[in-house]
Amino acid sequence: MVFNFLKRDGAEAVPETKASATGPVIAYQGSGRVAWSPRDVVSLTKTGFAANPVGFRSVKLIAEAAAALPIVLQDTERRYEAHPMLDLLSRPNTAQGRAELFEALFGQLTLTGNGYIEAVSGEDGTLLELHVLRSDRMSLVPGADGWPVAYDYTVGARKHRFHLGNGPSPVCHIKSFHPQDDHYGLSPLQAAATAIDVHNAASSWSKALLDNAARPSGAIVYKGLDGQAQMSADQYDRLLNEMESHHVGARNAGRPMLLEGGLDWKPMGFSPSDMEFQKTKEAAAREIAQAFGVPPMLIGIPGDATYANYQEASRAFYRLTVVPLVTRVAASVGHWLSEFTGEAVFLKPDLDQVPALAAERDQQWKRVSEASFLSDAEKRVILGLPKLSEDEK
Repeated sequence: MVFNFLKRDGAEAVPETKASATGPVIAYQGSGRVAWSPRDVVSLTKTGFAANPVGFRSVKLIAEAAAALPIVLQDTERRYEAHPMLDLLSRPNTAQGRAELFEALFGQLTLTGNGYIEAVSGEDGTLLELHVLRSDRMSLVPGADGWPVAYDYTVGARKHRFHLGNGPSPVCHIKSFHPQDDHYGLSPLQAAATAIDVHNAASSWSKALLDNAARPSGAIVYKGLDGQAQMSADQYDRLLNEMESHHVGARNAGRPMLLEGGLDWKPMGFSPSDMEFQKTKEAAAREIAQAFGVPPMLIGIPGDATYANYQEASRAFYRLTVVPLVTRVAASVGHWLSEFTGEAVFLKPDLDQVPALAAERDQQWKRVSEASFLSDAEKRVILGLPKLSEDEK
């Protein structure tokens, strides 16, 4: 078998094919097998989203803000006001609208670093519906060359395989950057896992304090006569009954305490180490918010003075987190959908309709409009607008 090349006299040359030089080495060790995510997505979602208020609010804030951002469809010539692709996105399926679909997509992408959209086509190849698939149920199947050949969607003991052929892919896979994984994206939850553990542990510690009345407000110290340091059983029971009946509960709050001879009151409070523990919890909350790209001020974390005011924090949130995320996802979804329609169109966020960016947009429009050395066509390109048609000129 090794010397078969000696028998191929006059054999035709193998035609060249376009392929990446790194393709054969990508995930080569897992070729033909499912490549699993490096971390347990289900556990991270439970601890960092469902059981952590900072992670929950950060994900909801990003997903809702990104889903509410207006999307426009255009090509190099014009911006479409009506188009079949826009109709599909406005009502992607019978159970969801555009906002619900994109909120689920951005939520999955933020939680797991991966987002999946399924395309349902008719017999004639026309797109009928779009569905967001749960990332924790999806697994990529690489081929012998390392590139994806299919996606498996597993629910319990049932599995459905989406095969990737020569035509448009039935699944659009959007992933975040991961420096150590060729097939899956890196979730912010993985970067914030340590801070989430610290924050959850601090919450559990606080709950344990509440279960123990948060810490005794004070102690009654018995000083008996003639060196006696212990109360009799009758004295102990009588003291407990008086405490429960006259000094415990909301109706007895603030009532003065009358102590008999031999009893002394010692007030107690939080120790400096307890106060430092609370600061540690707040620092962990800020780390979680920073991992998601959410200014701590927007989710009510105390002690953060990075931004001068709420408006500046909101503008930074949109400029640094929401807009880059929506731009990347819209470009991927637009390119994927254009493979079904065969049109050279693309999706992009309409930044002119974002109130948080209105001041920056006004300054940009003013600078461009006052640039006398630019033509109208060049100004439209800088502002991200399509070219004017012959009828509009």
